[in-house]
Amino acid sequence: MDRLIYTAMTGAKQVLEQQATTSHNLANVSTTGFRAQLDTFRAVPVVGPGLPTRAFVVDSTVGSDFRPGVIQQTGRTLDLAIQGKGWLAIEKADGSEGYTRAGSLKINENGVLQTEGGLNVLSDSGPITIPPDVRVTIASDGTISTVDAGSTPGATIDLARLKLVNPDEANMVRSEDGLYVTKDGEQPEADPNVYVLSGALEGSNVNVVDAMVNMIALSRQFELHMNMLKHAESNAQKASEFLALS
Repeated sequence: MDRLIYTAMTGAKQVLEQQATTSHNLANVSTTGFRAQLDTFRAVPVVGPGLPTRAFVVDSTVGSDFRPGVIQQTGRTLDLAIQGKGWLAIEKADGSEGYTRAGSLKINENGVLQTEGGLNVLSDSGPITIPPDVRVTIASDGTISTVDAGSTPGATIDLARLKLVNPDEANMVRSEDGLYVTKDGEQPEADPNVYVLSGALEGSNVNVVDAMVNMIALSRQFELHMNMLKHAESNAQKASEFLALS
């Protein structure tokens, strides 16, 4: 009897956690460059004294859906969309290197190029500083150029080149701050085959219809697990009655 209870109890718990993941994906349906999180169930034996005859269910995070999102034109120079595979390297709050596809950039009050969340965008040599009173252009290979914003155009100056990387997707994992890092902790080298599109942003790759259908399916699964627990309770009561009669 307790075999059924283990499965139903842990299954219901993990279904609720998968519902939270699906809700998180739906909440980020309009987040720039967001990658949907994927989960799956797996069975794990209960380790303890006696024979390993009991098992419970755990939610195993498979990873992320790395399919590209829809690119939307914005006309803003500092909006970047990565074309195809690749990542934009940024400096995380702890000083380590992280990766994102959210290309909505800005220049802070000190002239440092940052993400919308205030993290420094990296070049091959570190953070990028933009001088004042210049017009900025970003080429498809990530080269940042400036020209005097005055009435008399000056010469074009190449300031830096964005660090664009393309590590193996199997080696990418989402960190707690929502950015991606490599599982092995190594910093990938810049990839010259990664290109960006200036004046555009990549949307989230969450499919709203699929997420809603998944929520309904998870809700049905939760009801099934609850019914299994009720049947287990009913069977236990009937067994107790039979034992009392004997």
